[in-house]
Amino acid sequence: MAVHSRYLDIAAKIRDRILANEWKPGSKLPRLDDFAAEYAANRDTIGRAIGALEAEGYVWAIQGRGIIVRHGTIRPRRPRGNLVKRNTVAPGYSFPSASSQEVWKHHIPPVATFEPVTDSRIAKLLGIPQGTEVLRRFRVTGPESEPPFQINISWIHPRVADIPGVASQAPGPGDWLYRIERAGHWPLSWMEIHRARMPSKDEAALLEIPTSLPVLEIVRVGTSGADGQPVEVTEYVVASDRVETIHVLHRDDSAQNPWPDEGKDAPHGDGGGAA
Repeated sequence: MAVHSRYLDIAAKIRDRILANEWKPGSKLPRLDDFAAEYAANRDTIGRAIGALEAEGYVWAIQGRGIIVRHGTIRPRRPRGNLVKRNTVAPGYSFPSASSQEVWKHHIPPVATFEPVTDSRIAKLLGIPQGTEVLRRFRVTGPESEPPFQINISWIHPRVADIPGVASQAPGPGDWLYRIERAGHWPLSWMEIHRARMPSKDEAALLEIPTSLPVLEIVRVGTSGADGQPVEVTEYVVASDRVETIHVLHRDDSAQNPWPDEGKDAPHGDGGGAA
C-alpha cells in the first residue's frame, strides 16, 4: 500500500475500533509505539493517522495525558440563558447551564485559600486595590455523568469572607452565595462579561481538551442588595464545544413602533440593518 494512503487505512481501523467502543470517551489510546508495533508501521505513519482522527474530531492530544478519545457528538452541549434558579435539591443557586435539580460533582478536590489578587481586572471589578489578600475558591465541576464542564474561580470580598460556610463546600452549588445573602446582603444581583479566548495548558488539562480548542470565559460580578457594592467576582472557563449562549433581544426606546396610530396597517419592510 502506498505510504500516502497507509496512514488513512490505519486511521480508518482505529476509527472503527473507537466507534465500536473499544475505548470509551475520555479514555486514553495506546502509545504511538504500541500502535506502530500492532500495525507494522513507523511512528510517523501512526502520528499522521492520529492527526487525521484528531482533525475529524475523534481524538484529542492533551498535554500531559496523551491521546484521548473525544466525546464528540455525545459530549453534551448545554444552552446558557440568563436565569438564576434557586436549587430544589439543596440550599443555594444554580446559574445558567445548570438546571437547579441536578447535582454537579467535583472533578478535583475543591480548594479555598487566602491569596493576593494579582489580576488588575479582577481587583477593579471587586472594588479593592490590586494585591489585596482575599478568599479564593477554586472548583472544577460538572454534572455527575459528564466530563468536566467548567473551571470556576471565585474571589470573595474581605468584608464577607468570614461569614460561616463561605469557604466550605456545602451540599448545594451556590450555597455560599445564599449564606452571604442571609448575613445581610439580600438580594444579590449579578452581571456577566463574556469573551472567547484560548486556554492555558493547565486549563486545557483540567477540562480534558486540547490547547487548540477555544474556551468561553465568563466573569460574573455579584453585588450586595444592602449597599450596592461587589461581594464576589467569579470567573468561569468552559470549553467552547460544551456551551452555547442564548440571549433574548429587547427593543430600545428608539426602536419602538413609529406608527402607533396605524396598528396592523403599519408597513413591515424587509428588515435591514446588520446581522
